[in-house]
Amino acid sequence: MKYLLNNSTDPYFNMALDEFCLENIVADEPYFYLWRNRPSVIIGLNQNAYSEVNLPYLEEHGITLARRVTGGGAVYHDLQNMNYTIVGRHPSPLPMVDALRKLGVPAELTGRNDIFVEGRKVSGYARRVSKNQEIIHGTLMYDVDLETLTRVLDTPGSKLQAKGIASVKSRVANLKEYLPGFSSLDEVQAALQEILSAGDGTLDLPEDGFERVRNMRDEKFSTWDFIYGHSHEAGLVRSAKLPCGTVEAHITVDRGLIKELAFFGDFLFSEPTDVLASKLIGRRLEQKALLEALAATEVSRFFQGTEANDLVRLIVH
Repeated sequence: MKYLLNNSTDPYFNMALDEFCLENIVADEPYFYLWRNRPSVIIGLNQNAYSEVNLPYLEEHGITLARRVTGGGAVYHDLQNMNYTIVGRHPSPLPMVDALRKLGVPAELTGRNDIFVEGRKVSGYARRVSKNQEIIHGTLMYDVDLETLTRVLDTPGSKLQAKGIASVKSRVANLKEYLPGFSSLDEVQAALQEILSAGDGTLDLPEDGFERVRNMRDEKFSTWDFIYGHSHEAGLVRSAKLPCGTVEAHITVDRGLIKELAFFGDFLFSEPTDVLASKLIGRRLEQKALLEALAATEVSRFFQGTEANDLVRLIVH
């Protein structure tokens, strides 16, 4: 297969490149490219960012949140994870499985969209069809920080909550332990590129290709509207002990906006909280927007001894 060279580690650019290639580069034979992202969580096209990702953890650790154009679940990327994209008519992940086997890794396709090694997952992939061709892209964990991987996806009601973080770690693996002859992911990536290309050489983007990809990054993939506003309806429950007592916020969020909001708990108040809740309906579920909505409101009338910052932190986190 021919291949593109992509040295970007910007997840927004890389998500844009995937869509650009799918929509604009039609080739008689499948082509591929290998790439990496700085620490980031990539959610599927139809996922709700608020219910699928530990957003406070991302914010605290400077991890980027991005949305891709394919389905499937949320995944964690860092610079010790290599991603692959294959575009063409009826592309398959089998070339990647075969390439891993040539490097001595006993890889196999298992389940709906995974690559396993000795019963442990090392890769997940997703696909999308457009016009006459299709894209497959997936992860390939080499030496990924598994502690961070579990934390970023650890949300109330998530699979990690149900199965336990230790259990999750026992079911995933880094390829580094199966590739003792390589000293770095750079070496592994170069070897895989050589095997997959089989001497076919490189493929170039159209002359204005990179500029168009950057425009897609800026106008779509890095925007709040796409990352958060594309989220479908979900119900959330936030709970914290505030100066007024224990407060639970029951939130329905749709397209990134608060659709319904109600407060419950053993807290002290002077006025019914539904009056305050009504001020937040239709607002973005983000700190700045909610603080602006409460700027002229004395929050302590509804939650005794509580400031707007405390209440907003509860709702957002």
